[in-house]
Amino acid sequence: MMHTKTTTLTIIFSVTILIILVSFPHLLQSQNQQNRREIEAYKLENPEQFQFNGHVNEAFWDAIKPATGFLQQEPREGSPASEKTEVRIAYDDEYLYLGVILFDSNPSGIKASQKRRDARIEADERFTWIFDTFNDQRSAYFMEINPNGLRTDGLITTGQGSSINLNWDGIWDARAVITDVGWSAEIRIPFRTFNFDPDSDRWGINFMRVIRRKSETVLWSGHLRNQGIERPQNAGVLTGLTGMSQGIGLEVVPFGIVTGSEETTETGTNQTSSADGGFDVNYSITPSLRASFTVNTDFAEAEVDQRQVNLTRFPIMFPEQRDFFLEGSNIYEFAPGSRVFPFFSRSIGLQDGRPVPINFGARLLGNTGPYNLAFLHVNTATEGDIDSEHYTVARLKRNVGSESTVGLIYTRRSAENDETGTIDFLDRHTLGADAELGTSTFLGDKNLQFQAFFVFHNSPFASDNTTDLWDRSSRGMRLNFPNQPWFGHVSYRELGSAFNPAVGFTQRNGFRRLNPSVSYAPQISNSDWIRQLEWNVWLEHLMDMDFNLLTQDIRLMLFNIDFMSDEMFMINVTRNYEFLDRPFDIRRDGSLIIPEGEYTSYLFSSRFATASFRKVSLVLELESGEFWSGTRTEYASELTVRPFPGIELSPEYVRTNVNLAEGDFSADLFRFTANLDLTTSLFLTTNVQYDNLSKLLATNNRLRWIITPGSDVFLVYSHNWLEQNTRFDTLQRSGTMKVSYTHRF
Repeated sequence: MMHTKTTTLTIIFSVTILIILVSFPHLLQSQNQQNRREIEAYKLENPEQFQFNGHVNEAFWDAIKPATGFLQQEPREGSPASEKTEVRIAYDDEYLYLGVILFDSNPSGIKASQKRRDARIEADERFTWIFDTFNDQRSAYFMEINPNGLRTDGLITTGQGSSINLNWDGIWDARAVITDVGWSAEIRIPFRTFNFDPDSDRWGINFMRVIRRKSETVLWSGHLRNQGIERPQNAGVLTGLTGMSQGIGLEVVPFGIVTGSEETTETGTNQTSSADGGFDVNYSITPSLRASFTVNTDFAEAEVDQRQVNLTRFPIMFPEQRDFFLEGSNIYEFAPGSRVFPFFSRSIGLQDGRPVPINFGARLLGNTGPYNLAFLHVNTATEGDIDSEHYTVARLKRNVGSESTVGLIYTRRSAENDETGTIDFLDRHTLGADAELGTSTFLGDKNLQFQAFFVFHNSPFASDNTTDLWDRSSRGMRLNFPNQPWFGHVSYRELGSAFNPAVGFTQRNGFRRLNPSVSYAPQISNSDWIRQLEWNVWLEHLMDMDFNLLTQDIRLMLFNIDFMSDEMFMINVTRNYEFLDRPFDIRRDGSLIIPEGEYTSYLFSSRFATASFRKVSLVLELESGEFWSGTRTEYASELTVRPFPGIELSPEYVRTNVNLAEGDFSADLFRFTANLDLTTSLFLTTNVQYDNLSKLLATNNRLRWIITPGSDVFLVYSHNWLEQNTRFDTLQRSGTMKVSYTHRF
């Protein structure tokens, strides 16, 4: 065994060094050496000149040279935009202002149905921009609006698994109007919303516009298909910023909450009610480093999880929904793309989906020089048979060269006491290191990314002598070539048989996994019907720690067609091999057991989706093929109806038929979401979910009123029923009102 481990380590280390040596000249090449487009901000001496109404008609706008000359990314890369766009920027000591005119030759064709704050704008025209406030081309603030003035924002992080954290909520405002020449918008953003270097007068900046009915995406900078708005490496530069103020950097957010609930048990009905409150305090130690403290934290306003029917052997990872843990989550990301999670925030304050009260929490987030810092400490309360615990997470990332980072992460979980007599664990420590090396100049203008990581933790039990450090560790590497029309990757990772970080998430352990893929996706520039075609081959080869095959998936995308009309159609064929080393209770109730053994299956899948901008849009999915000792067929459909601006109805139904040698069953999952958005600051969401396996019918109704940006009122009502003998009996219902107010000094 030791020889095998040593050989594997030698191979990984040798390949890593080889790749670094080959790529090193590119990794440290500065992106600032490239010619970058520039736009200059205009200093507004008299802020009273600004009339916040969406009409870019104040006299001072005429004195500002606009950003123009947008080029297509889709559907015809490099062609001039079919409609003209002008962006102007002004500022005073307190605010940054954008004035945007989006000309349109057919104003009656402008799509504008969505109004909900923080909704990703998929059905409408949209204007998107990013601010790289440190001009380091590594992270950025992401903001976008539609013609209704809907506001969505987030945080961008670069690297493998580059993503937008849309759960960050900045305090800013926007007004938009449709005119006889198109649509226009004015945006007002307090400088206190951002972390930035006050000594620098240059920010990274970029703009993107989507003309929905034409399926056209145009950018001011970085229009190539391997670039785009999510890559601050390809952004332009905003110049002329001086004298911006963040005030004294203190923000206080008190809240009050009233709750009432009723729960039905075998012994009767229990009713409870309470009134409580708490507060958050945020203080900018420097313009780029912010400390936060929260007391008696409550998450009543958090959105509910989307229910899923799990027919796999492994747990499902649900996304974080709570604002306190979402802010700064981009810094906590560890080896993104490799799917190893030494820190997963849902391990704090949730126990099997059941909320655990949080007494207090402290947080430090931001930048200092070349370092990105994140620190979190949370204390949870004793709740029933759950003891009070302390959770500590620290993350440090250092920028290297123009697009590379190295980082460390540390977590600790410890019991405050053992009031219930259930604590068996020692203090549990996890330590990890990761490296992300990247360049945008590989072979001239191509992106290349390399990643490596190592994570380990201590034994959770004092008497545990059966595992060593190797069993309690995870390691791997990943090489990514994210370009167009060719793109691909290869990754290798190992998770030890006892790897289970106490503040993290592990879906499966005790394996070695090799995963290469390659795709080809050319644009069809001479076609009026087809925008893009794609073919893909994807392999997962997963072995146990002795190199015995456990799982193998070979997936072939026969084709994926994106039409000029924004419809799409895709067909996949997959061959799957599974070695089942123990019986599998597929329904998790003992009624149907899959025996251990080897299983090989072939699966066909297809997906068809109509354009999202249509008043009625449809997604249809079909999967059918062999499944363990028999077959499985799954039908999924989702209908979205937008009859009027601000109204969106989305029923979704998934039917799974399973026919096995051991028995048959069908799983039905129904979800219905209704959004009623009266304005861009007042909206109601109703969510209904039911599945026939749990026989649980659940509704969640959530009203949000944004009084002013940063100050909200939430009304939440939930009701759960259990289906018994053809009737639904109430299990639990609750109502909550929460009011929060943000004051900045």
